[in-house]
Amino acid sequence: MGPWATHVLADYGADVILVEPPGGDVMRRAGASRNDGMGASFMHGARNKRSIVLDLKAPLARAAFLKLVATADVVVHNIRRAALERLELTYEALAPANPRLIFATLAGYGQSGPYAARPAYDDLIQGASGLASTFVMSGREAQYVPALVVDRTVGIAAAAAVLAALVERGRTGRGQALEVPMFETMAELVLADHLGGDTFVPPVGEPGYARIISRNRRPYRTADGYVCVMLYKDTDWERFFTMNGERETYANDSRLHDAATRGRHYDHAYGEIARVIATRSTAYWLAELRATDIPVAPMNDIAALEEDEQLRATGFLQEREHPSEGRMLTLGTPAAFGANPPPPRKPAPLLGEHTREVLAEAGLDERTIVALVRASATSARRAAT
Repeated sequence: MGPWATHVLADYGADVILVEPPGGDVMRRAGASRNDGMGASFMHGARNKRSIVLDLKAPLARAAFLKLVATADVVVHNIRRAALERLELTYEALAPANPRLIFATLAGYGQSGPYAARPAYDDLIQGASGLASTFVMSGREAQYVPALVVDRTVGIAAAAAVLAALVERGRTGRGQALEVPMFETMAELVLADHLGGDTFVPPVGEPGYARIISRNRRPYRTADGYVCVMLYKDTDWERFFTMNGERETYANDSRLHDAATRGRHYDHAYGEIARVIATRSTAYWLAELRATDIPVAPMNDIAALEEDEQLRATGFLQEREHPSEGRMLTLGTPAAFGANPPPPRKPAPLLGEHTREVLAEAGLDERTIVALVRASATSARRAAT
């Protein structure tokens, strides 16, 4: 989540310095790769960043880090509090050197609560936040969303919090510590949809958003694949059944006629859509429903996304040459800026690629820089053995 938060900020034009241990960020070895330490996940998340290597357990490296902090706008980390204290890199330790510093802690749980010291990973928080249980509510096996949805969501939330803190600093001139917890962020996401009747004291109904947890809310199977259809307005429902020669079905089934009634019978209503959709091909439904202005979309797999004409036309997907990794498919920045767009994109850095450059900018002399580079190399060899 920390790397994803800074990914967002880097895409928006921030100069992000990725401080890596001698062995490198663990995400460097996640997913497919051509060369060790340049995995696919890292390549997408670390673009526009500069990489330096510092063994923060060593006094000389910690002193160098403090030099960087002295002129930084923001420090973003997702290190647990106990480890941060051992490194003497808490906000209280850093703020005296830079009172304007925004110090963003991305934690598993809110640090004022009893879970503060617990470890937290995407899978654990999907379970703890109730997200995994929503599959059970819809009549399926408990499972995780097959994407790092917590890390990505919390990363985006953290980027927003950092930007808000920078706006506040622009007003007051003062920095601050801020905290973005995984558990509370995802609990809000789940409960905003599913607290339902329990919102009121005493409750006025059951928890759960009935439409979202309907067991029949899913991509609909066609005669040769799947299609995603959203009958949103009352007129969509009537038009859908009429165009398919089932006006009588619609007319005689009051459970389909208005949103309030469908809200009590979503399993049935979505089941009726599924029954009709299964009779024709995906291509038929995409063409016919678009022609009648009923909301529809294909269920793309990864291969289809790679060739999607919208993503290609907007420049979101492009093939580019990485200096060390060769030709690769790159992901664009979803947000578009009409004025002062972010600077041209830079590729994901090699481990420690910018160590000398960044430390020199921070004012360290050449002798100290050489000593730090050698110490990091020695630490990396020790870790490897």
